[in-house]
Amino acid sequence: MSAALYKIAAFAVTLGVLVVFHELGHYVVARLAGVKVLRFSVGFGRVVWSRAVGRDRTEWALSAIPLGGYVKFADEREGYVGARDLPRAFNRQSVFRRIAIVAAGPIANLLLAALLFGATYVAGVPGQRPLLADPPAASAAAAADILAGDEVKAVDGEPVRSWQELRWRIVRAQGDATVSLTMSRTDVAGEPVRRRLSLTGLKERDWDGDPLAVLGLRPDLGPPVIDGVLPGKPAAIAGLEPGDRIVAIDGQPMHSPGDVSAATNARPGERLVYGVQRDGRRLDIPVTVESVEQDGRRIGLAGVRLRIDPAAAERLAVTVRYGVVDALDAGVRKTWELSVFTVRMLGRILVGDASLKNISGPLTMADIAGQSAQAGALVFVSYLALISISLGVLNLLPIPLLDGGHLLYYLAELIKGSPVSDRVFEVGQRIGMAMLAVLMALALFNDVSRLF
Repeated sequence: MSAALYKIAAFAVTLGVLVVFHELGHYVVARLAGVKVLRFSVGFGRVVWSRAVGRDRTEWALSAIPLGGYVKFADEREGYVGARDLPRAFNRQSVFRRIAIVAAGPIANLLLAALLFGATYVAGVPGQRPLLADPPAASAAAAADILAGDEVKAVDGEPVRSWQELRWRIVRAQGDATVSLTMSRTDVAGEPVRRRLSLTGLKERDWDGDPLAVLGLRPDLGPPVIDGVLPGKPAAIAGLEPGDRIVAIDGQPMHSPGDVSAATNARPGERLVYGVQRDGRRLDIPVTVESVEQDGRRIGLAGVRLRIDPAAAERLAVTVRYGVVDALDAGVRKTWELSVFTVRMLGRILVGDASLKNISGPLTMADIAGQSAQAGALVFVSYLALISISLGVLNLLPIPLLDGGHLLYYLAELIKGSPVSDRVFEVGQRIGMAMLAVLMALALFNDVSRLF
């Protein structure tokens, strides 16, 4: 299967699972509330396949536009409802029942995310120990007196078991001035050493990239090994070879592929001395790195592909695994944390503290879905959980046409004691349509910009 078809298939699975689960939330709660369901559709527009099922002859359908779905209830505002079905019409239900039915879709997505994260924790999430290398002299980590060999055990009192968890805890603290890191080493009293790490030096573009590297938190993966040298590039011209172990650049020790990238990227067009180990010998090889423009700035490239030393990878490997009950608890907590983080990011985008480039559309989703599926079942399941959270949070936003917009109408109804007028409803729908059109256009623009 070609890469494009693989991405389309992975995206279709992603969208299908999340839409079906979302609409099932509406459907199940509506049935429990006694509301008659006329149609359950995956997709919008013209129905291309359908089948009537059950006592109510509910139509289960697939529609032509596969970017969502809907559940259609018996409702006097949308069509004729027979006298026998009037008590089961959606518009005749109490406001609390309508709130429950509408909120059930986004809640179903958040529940799905918690279950998916819980499943990954039961299976075991592979990662690497958060063991740190010596930080650069001018970094925030060096200023905090973090030393080579420190292993982070907690961030702001919350346990950390892998490098991935460390990164998430730091990213979640975006907007805070500092975080507290608890280390594996102890002080003279035998208590764990704690260090206060400043985040104030991070710029917006740093959060979009690798904030840990900017802070000076570098993994100690050992000197990286050259996996391949690109023909005609500076590394090949200088004589670097596959199998060379890069131990230093201009005398600065290298502890990971990221260290090599950072040292090379920072010196476009300059002559660097790569200290390598080859066949038991130490060689110093001068390399004049290429200068290229990337994302509006010039960086240096040597033209090598790097890999981690297998022995170091094995030494640092860790599997984060829980029992079923603890895994479900961890899944719920992670879903809550990511939901809050998503809301915070949306708020920062609205006030201009975060870039609009953070908004992605279907092309980016399809690309990442394909990459996640190729990376393995656990990665793909985690991706499903992340998108499920995004879908749940997005639908709870108070925008007309979305579930959150309907909840806003019902809140107004609770306050004023009667439903909003048809005029208010119509104007709200038009505003919501315009807002969603702008959002979709922006998302597609960002998608195309990333591709080209």
